[in-house]
Amino acid sequence: MACVLEAPLRMSVLSEVTASSRHYVDRLFDLDPQKVLQGVIDMKNAVIGNNKQKANLIVLGAVPRLLYLLQQETSSTELRTECAVVLGSLAMGTENNVKSLLDCHIIPALLQGLLSPDLKFIEACLRCLRTIFISPVTPEDLLYTDATVISHLMALLSRSRYTQEYICQIFSHCCKGPDHQTILFNHGAVQNIAHLLVSTSYKVRMQALKCFSVLAFENPQVSMTLVNVSVDGELLPQIFVKMLQRDKPIEMQLTSAKCLTSMCRAGAIRTDDPCIVLKTLPCLVRMCSKDRLLEERVEGAETLAYLIETDVELQRMASITDHLIVMLADYFKYPSSVSAITDIKRLDHDLKHAHELRQAAFKLYASLGANDEDIRKKIIETENMMDRIVNGLSESSIKVRLAAVRCLHSLSRSVQQLRTSFQDHAVWKPLMKVLQNAPNEILVVASSTLCNLLLEFSPSKEPILESGAIELLCSLTQSENLALRVNGIWALMNMAFQAEQKIKSDILRGLSTEQLFQLLSDSDVNVLMKTLGLLRNLLSTRPHIDHIMSTHGKQIMQAVTLILEGEHNIEVKEQTLCILANIADGTTAKELIMTNDDILQKIKYYMSHSNAKLQLAAMFCISNLIWNEEEGSQERQDKLRDMGIVDILHKLSQSSDPNLCDKAKTALQQYLA
Repeated sequence: MACVLEAPLRMSVLSEVTASSRHYVDRLFDLDPQKVLQGVIDMKNAVIGNNKQKANLIVLGAVPRLLYLLQQETSSTELRTECAVVLGSLAMGTENNVKSLLDCHIIPALLQGLLSPDLKFIEACLRCLRTIFISPVTPEDLLYTDATVISHLMALLSRSRYTQEYICQIFSHCCKGPDHQTILFNHGAVQNIAHLLVSTSYKVRMQALKCFSVLAFENPQVSMTLVNVSVDGELLPQIFVKMLQRDKPIEMQLTSAKCLTSMCRAGAIRTDDPCIVLKTLPCLVRMCSKDRLLEERVEGAETLAYLIETDVELQRMASITDHLIVMLADYFKYPSSVSAITDIKRLDHDLKHAHELRQAAFKLYASLGANDEDIRKKIIETENMMDRIVNGLSESSIKVRLAAVRCLHSLSRSVQQLRTSFQDHAVWKPLMKVLQNAPNEILVVASSTLCNLLLEFSPSKEPILESGAIELLCSLTQSENLALRVNGIWALMNMAFQAEQKIKSDILRGLSTEQLFQLLSDSDVNVLMKTLGLLRNLLSTRPHIDHIMSTHGKQIMQAVTLILEGEHNIEVKEQTLCILANIADGTTAKELIMTNDDILQKIKYYMSHSNAKLQLAAMFCISNLIWNEEEGSQERQDKLRDMGIVDILHKLSQSSDPNLCDKAKTALQQYLA
C-alpha cells in the first residue's frame, strides 16, 4: 500500500514547494512588456543567494521562456539584459542547474547575444557565459564549435574592462590541451591579451595572467613567442617578475611563477637565468611554507616540482632554500589538532584536501631526488619518510598513489638506499601489491621502480622473485602500452643478470618462444634492445649457455639470423653479435654456430664491416670459437681458415684501431699455439 501512495505523496510535496514560485514564471508570459520586465527583475531579486528558489524556477520551466525573451528582437534591450542576469544567477547555483541550462541550449543563445551593439547586454551575456564555462559540467569544446566565436571574442576585448575580465576568464577555463592553445594562439591571443597585464583593473590583470599561464603550459610555440613580446617598452618576462614580488597578492605571485616556469620548461628561458634562480624558484619555495593557505601550498609545491624536474642545479638550489625538505614534511600533518580547536570549518577543509597536500609533497620530493644522491639521503632521513611512502602506496586516492610511486621511483635510483632503507621497510611488498591491479599510469612508474629493485646489488631481488614476479613481468611484456612492455622486459633483463639457472629457465618458460619472437620483432627499438639484453644475460656462464641452447637453441639461432638480416641500427646488431659471442663461449652450444654456415658467413661479413664496434663484436665470436684449450678447437680453426677468416685477421692486425688490432693478434696466436 505504501508503494502505491509514494508517488502521489512526492507530487504533493513538489507542488507545495513550487506553488510559491509559480507566479514568477507566470508573469514572464504577460502580454504587457513592462509587466514582463518587472517580473524578470523581481525574479532576479528572488533567486540571489537562494538555491532552492533557483531549482524551483528551473523545474517550473523558467529557463526556456527567459531564453526566448533574450533572443526576441522585439524585446527591449533592458529586458534582454535582465534575462541574461537572471540566467547567470541560475547558473551560479548547483551543477544540476548548469546541466539544465545547457540542455536548453543556453550557450548558442548567449553567443548570439554577443552580436548586439549594446555593451550592457554584451557584458551580461559574457558574465553568464563565464559562469557556465567555469562549471566542471560544461564541455570546453562548446566554445570552439563555431570558428567565428573566438575571433569575435578577441574583438570584444577592447570594449570594456568587464569584457576583458570575463573573456580572459572564459579563455583560461576553456583552454585545455594543445589543440585549444593552438586555436587561441592562431587567433592572436598573445597580442590581444598582453596589454591587459598593465590594466588599471586588478581583476583584468589577474585574468590575463591566468590566460598566459594556461596558454604557455607545455607549449614551446607560445612560450617562445611570449619571451619577445613587450608592453609599453617592457618585455613580458620582466612584467611577470614584477608580479612575483612579495608585496603583490599571493594568487598573482603564484600565477606569474607558473608562467615563468612554463617558459623555462619550454626552453624559452634558461634554467640559470636570474629570473628563474633568484625570483621564480624562491617565490615557489615561499608558497610551500606553513603560513600559506592549503591551496597555495599545493599549487606552489606542484609548480616547483615541475620547474626543477629535469634540472639538477635547480634541484640542488631548491633543496637548500628555506629548509624546503623539512618544510615539506609538514604536508603530511594535516589536519592538525591545533586547527581542530581553533576553526571547525578549517578542519573540514583540511580533511577534504589533505590528500592534495600529500600528493604535492610526494611530487616535489620525487623531483628533488631525481638526480642527486645527497638530496635523496636527506629526503629519506626526514621523519617517517619511508613509512609515509609505504602508506601512500595503498591510499584510496589514485593521484596520491601515483605521486607516492613516483617518489619511490626517484629514490630507488640510489644504490645506497636500495641496500638500506628500501630493505629495512620491505618496500617491495606494497609495490608488488600496487602492480597487481592498478591503472596504466601507475603501472608504468611502479614497474620502472621494480626494475631498480631487481638490480643485482638490491637485497629486495630475492623476495621479489619468490613473490611471483616472473609471471607478472611476463604478462607486462604482452601489454599494448609501450612503456609497460619496455619495463616488463627491462625488469626481466635485470632479474636474469648473474641469476641461477632455475630463474633463467623460469623466465624462458614464462615468456614462451612465441612471445620472445614477438618482442624481437617489436617496432620499438627500446623493446628490441632490452629483449636482446635479456637474451645476453640468460646466455651467460657456460653451463647455463649449454643448458638453454640445448632446449631453445633452434629458436634463438633463428632469432639471431632474423635480426642480423633485418634493417636495424648499429647498437641492435652489436648486441646481437655479442649474444652470438656468448653462445660461442658454450661447450656444446658453439656447435650450433659451427654447423650453421649462414651464421658463419654473417660473422665473416661483420669482421670486415665499416663500423669498428661490429667488427670487434664479430671478432669476439671468432676468438671464442677458435680458443685452443677447448675440445675440437683444431677442427673449428681449420674450418674457419678455409672460409678465409685468417686472412681477415691478418688484415685487422694492421688496423689503426688499437682494440681491433689487439683482438686480431690475440686470435692469430691461437692458430700459432
